[in-house]
This record gives sequence, C-alpha cells and structure tokens, in this order.
Amino acid sequence: MSGKTVNSAILLLVIGNAMAIISDVFIKLLEPGAPIFQFAFLRCVLTLFMLLPLAGKLNREYLFAGLKIHALRAHIHLAGMLCMVIALGNLPLATANAVFYAAPILVMVLAALVFGERLTPMSVTAVFSGFLGIVLILRPVEFDWAAIAALGSAFTLAINAVMVRKLPKQQSTIHKLFLNYLLIVPAAGALALWEGAHWDGSMLISASGSALFILGYNMTVLLAYQQVDANQVTSAEYTGLIWAVLIGWVGFNEMPDLWFAVGSAMIVVPLLLIGLRSRQRNDRIPRALTVNG
Repeated sequence: MSGKTVNSAILLLVIGNAMAIISDVFIKLLEPGAPIFQFAFLRCVLTLFMLLPLAGKLNREYLFAGLKIHALRAHIHLAGMLCMVIALGNLPLATANAVFYAAPILVMVLAALVFGERLTPMSVTAVFSGFLGIVLILRPVEFDWAAIAALGSAFTLAINAVMVRKLPKQQSTIHKLFLNYLLIVPAAGALALWEGAHWDGSMLISASGSALFILGYNMTVLLAYQQVDANQVTSAEYTGLIWAVLIGWVGFNEMPDLWFAVGSAMIVVPLLLIGLRSRQRNDRIPRALTVNG
C-alpha cells in the first residue's frame, strides 16, 4: 500500500473530524433552553432526506435484515444525541469532546465483557489512564448534569460501536446509516410532541448545519477506511480534539487549562500507542511472509 494512499486517507480523516466539530458548533449555538427533542427530530429527518439520493446503495434483498438490532442501536443513538446536545450546551467545546473520546476506551471494556476479548496490559493501562484523564478534565467539584451527559454520550457511542458486529454484513455503511435514522424518526417525533414546545423555525438552520456536517464526517470516514486498514490511520481521528480546542478558543473564547491538557493526554496517548503497536505488528507480518516466501 503506497504512502500516498495512506496520506490521502489521513487527510480525509483530518477534514472529517473538522466537519464533526463544526456539527458540534451548530449544536452549541442553540439558544439556551432550546427544545432539544425538537432539535433531535429535525436533525434526524433532515439527515434522512440527505441520504435519500444514495438510496440506490441499499441492498434490497437484505433491506430490513437485522431489524431488531438496528432498532436498538437507533434508539441508543437517539439517547446519545440528546446527551450530546446537553453536554455541548453547557460545557466548553473542547472539554465535551475530550470526554467523548472516552468512547474508544469504553469500547475495549465492552468488547471484553460482551465478546470475551482479552485486554492486553496496554489496553488495561489505557482504561485506567483514560478514566483518570476524565476525572482531571471534569474534576469532581464541577461534576454536574452536563458532565454526566457527556459521559452518557461517550457510553452510547461505545455501545453502538460494539453492536456493529451484530449487524448484517450484506448491508453497506450507507444502508446501516439509512436504517438507523429511519428508525430514530418515530421515537424522536414522539418525544418532540411530548415536549410540546412551540415550533421554532430558526432551529432549522442549526439542525441542517449539524446534520450536513456530521453526515460529511461519516462519508469521509467511509472513504478513508475503504482505502487503508483502520490501524494505519485511526490516530488521525484524534485531530478532532485539536479542532475543538482551536474552534473553542477562536469562536467561543474558551481557553483550555492545564488540567484539560493533562487529562486529554491521559485519554489520547495510550490509545495512540495501542494503534501504533497494532500498526507495527501488522507491518511485520507481510515482511515475514515476503522473507519466508
């Protein structure tokens, strides 16, 4: 695999993570007290409409295969989206995103519990270091509903990531995204009706922007991981934290403190080392095969 291909994939992930942060910015710009259920419903409906032009990618033979697991993931996604809105509305952009990066750590723990995967010493180190990093970033004196929501969002991301293995392999990523948002809409609509808030047309801008950029992120990730093995470029995902710091500083006058820097390093660095070790191990296998062949 050429270095040019790897660099192209890394660039896609860097751009994609910037788009994810811009999606977060649209959420953060919501007015205080904005109806979050109405926002979630609008964003899901708009994302579904944006996916319609790609409906030709759906495998009609397996159109609703794995419906139960899709439905479960969709509603977990909705819960995570609501938690994310609460977290971004009350925490600095970089702080919320740093906590969201606990998701890969939680994935390791859940994979060990659900699939019996063995945690290596490095993985165990990442789990404990990540937990302490979150404590440093949030600090118990500041632990409130926004912090709980940020952790809740990370937890739902981790659950959905682990549940991907249960989805039918005959369905493409576009197919899975389409079903996910299709199954979210009824529950999101029911919650919006229960919320009973007056229709806020201005929220269409925030919901459209957030939907467009998070869909852009999903597409860039899809393109990147189609080109190369995930372990070769996944570290580029953490550039999202850099984008969050920069945009939070420039756009919201949020200056991260030393606790944030140390805590973020405790979350990200062990995960980067795991990715690097995995990459080195995979690189050694082809070389060994070449020598022995």
